[in-house]
Amino acid sequence: MEYRRRLIDQELDELFAELPAVALDGAKGVGKTATASARAASVVQLDLAAQRVAVVADPRSVLVRPRPLLIDEWQHVPEVWDVVRHAVDADRSGGQFLFTGSATPGEGATAHSGAGRIVRLRMRPMTLSERGIVEPAVSLGELLTGRRGAVAGETSLRLVDYVDAIVASGLPGLQGLSKRARRTSLDSYITNIVDRDIPEQGVAVRRPDVLTDWLRAYAAATASTASYTEILDAATAGVRDKPDRGTTTSYRDTLARIWVLDPVPAWTASGSPLKRLQQMPKHHLMDPALAARLLGLTAESLLDGEGRPLGPQEGTMLGSLFESLATLCVRVTAQAAEAGVRHLRTRNGDHEVDLIVVRPDGRVLAVEVKLAAAVSDTDVRHLRWLRDSIGDRLLDAVVLNTGPTAYRRPDGIAVIPLGLLGA
Repeated sequence: MEYRRRLIDQELDELFAELPAVALDGAKGVGKTATASARAASVVQLDLAAQRVAVVADPRSVLVRPRPLLIDEWQHVPEVWDVVRHAVDADRSGGQFLFTGSATPGEGATAHSGAGRIVRLRMRPMTLSERGIVEPAVSLGELLTGRRGAVAGETSLRLVDYVDAIVASGLPGLQGLSKRARRTSLDSYITNIVDRDIPEQGVAVRRPDVLTDWLRAYAAATASTASYTEILDAATAGVRDKPDRGTTTSYRDTLARIWVLDPVPAWTASGSPLKRLQQMPKHHLMDPALAARLLGLTAESLLDGEGRPLGPQEGTMLGSLFESLATLCVRVTAQAAEAGVRHLRTRNGDHEVDLIVVRPDGRVLAVEVKLAAAVSDTDVRHLRWLRDSIGDRLLDAVVLNTGPTAYRRPDGIAVIPLGLLGA
């Protein structure tokens, strides 16, 4: 299959020629190896036993290979991290080493963080534009300049297309598969998480059904700030012999370490007049298709309104999963623009903004996600409140929706169909 360039390729174009070592982190299947291999002169695959045995015996043996060298699934032999760190100390030339990893090794697995020697980039599933579904017309990078210029563009994408994108998955290997093959692949992905990936991290899964139910409950909490106690209670409803808190915490931490959980942290609003903000993360799995599959939801059932989110929030799972798709697209484009992504919710819940894109200087772009083709004054009330609260610190305000046209409202808030958002 011909390699399709990703937004992270733009980052690597800018960085790798100058930096001696770059690590791509992300869940299995997001395309790390394919992206890194396109730039490598040689590859050592540490998930293959034959190659791993040799490197375990002598980690420095990787240094004899031609460069750029890709060390794939490096977490299987974490000693290579320090080997490369020392090699970079001796030679700071750019473009020497690439790492890919589907897990963060546990505490103490590496002798040094690699700070100053090895740069880490997060890789996520494909955005709508990366899948070739639509050509973007509005740049998130431009929105982050704060110039608040005109936005324009038209798309033929409608609600049914976004629903298809939710269940289709952004994993490269699933693109173009039939619905049956895609469902089977996602089921296998979930089974492998429980049966292989978590045990590989040294965590015993004594009751796979309980872990699967916890994942299912987490999927139902998509785009919410439900407490982990609420998630556990939903996962073990009717179960007498409930797992203890330590067990489920271990599962949760390991799922995060293998990048399956991808929560959006709360915005702390440091240096702003905002007070009493909630600190709970907003829950997301790394791919909304995984959440839909865990909940047994298809494109047809989502359009029929089936599925209820965990907790008191209104609406159906379609709204939550559309927000998760939008969050994926915003996170990938924000990273390309050197920005982070958070969410905002006051402690009493009277104000919330779905996504806060934060520049390094602390100024922000506020993003609301609406499962609607039209946007009303009611839909932008929280954006107006934030603008009144933080003034010039707000670079711009945006509503991502399912409509056909990008435009600015009379109040200056941009309305952008999700499919038209690009880097």
